[in-house]
Amino acid sequence: MTVNPMTAQQVTQKIVNNEPLFILDVRNEDAFQDWKIEGKKVTYLNIPYFDLLDGVEEILDQLPADREILVVCAKEGSSVMVAEMLSEEGKDVFYLQGGMKSWSEYLEPVKVADLNNGGELFQFVRIGKGCLSYMVVSNGEAAIIDATRMIDIYTSFAEGKGAKIIHAFDTHLHADHISGGRKLARQTGAAYWLPPKDAGEVTYSYVPLEDNEIVKVGNEEIIIHALYTPGHTIGSTSFVIDDQYLLSGDILFIDSIGRPDLAGKAEDWVQDLRETLYSRYKELSENLIVLPAHFMSMDELNSDGTIAAKLGTLISNNHGLNVKNDAEFRRIVTENLPPQPNAYQEIRKTNMGIISPDEEQQREMEIGPNRCAVR
Repeated sequence: MTVNPMTAQQVTQKIVNNEPLFILDVRNEDAFQDWKIEGKKVTYLNIPYFDLLDGVEEILDQLPADREILVVCAKEGSSVMVAEMLSEEGKDVFYLQGGMKSWSEYLEPVKVADLNNGGELFQFVRIGKGCLSYMVVSNGEAAIIDATRMIDIYTSFAEGKGAKIIHAFDTHLHADHISGGRKLARQTGAAYWLPPKDAGEVTYSYVPLEDNEIVKVGNEEIIIHALYTPGHTIGSTSFVIDDQYLLSGDILFIDSIGRPDLAGKAEDWVQDLRETLYSRYKELSENLIVLPAHFMSMDELNSDGTIAAKLGTLISNNHGLNVKNDAEFRRIVTENLPPQPNAYQEIRKTNMGIISPDEEQQREMEIGPNRCAVR
């Protein structure tokens, strides 16, 4: 039987459509346990490649006979070899093209909604990394929020919409992935906006993103209203778009809240986080649709492929918004934290402009899950 590649886009579509998928992951166990392809109907078998060098006969009875098998490794090569061995045994088998590196970098654009006066809002789902970025398009102009370093998808998407990118925003100085905001600005001539309280050590020029800043896209058709909402970082800033959508950055997620410790400031910033979540956010309309900068699991994926929920729903259901006692909130936020993101210090320095790793180094720095939330 023929061994065929399956792209990250094809895998994403299977996950979004809740199609069954069996994955044979041939990475080492620690890499598999740290980070894997997830989905509601994804099942796994993890057998390291080196255990299969003498053949696949011993694992055949652990593989489904009635389902496609996707072999996954870090970069592709090992999965191709294992897939060929399985094919020789009569299995219907694919390999993940580009391996987990391609999975880490793939972005799926999803339309969130039509905005006023013909505008549109899109969410770009980096499904393998849990990162979410956004594009507002209106009357030939576009703004990007929390861009990843893979900027080609934004420029080509905007071009397809007949729009010129004029603004690139970061809600905060990211620590889990390398921002594409400055790169976008250099390539397109867009203004690059960054909260100044997060920019104390940056080595480049930027437009200060201040509280209550109003930015208009498309000849004043769409309004982006900045709200200073510290807690994840001291400069964290949210956006209200078109009076309908709350882009919450890494402050509020669908199923959790942001962690305040990625700059080593958990004790200093925990009260800022509480005030943002329990005061400033709760003063906003509960009808706002929350669009976060990250998601934690595929359970947060809506049927239309978006990661979004009403603020009122999160106020009722998100545990991080329902801790009544200040001391208990402080304990949860400072003690109940996952491991730091991989290479987060180097990523922060890259986003400050202090270091300039090459493309392959950047790719390696980002490998692994995002860990921006309190558990």
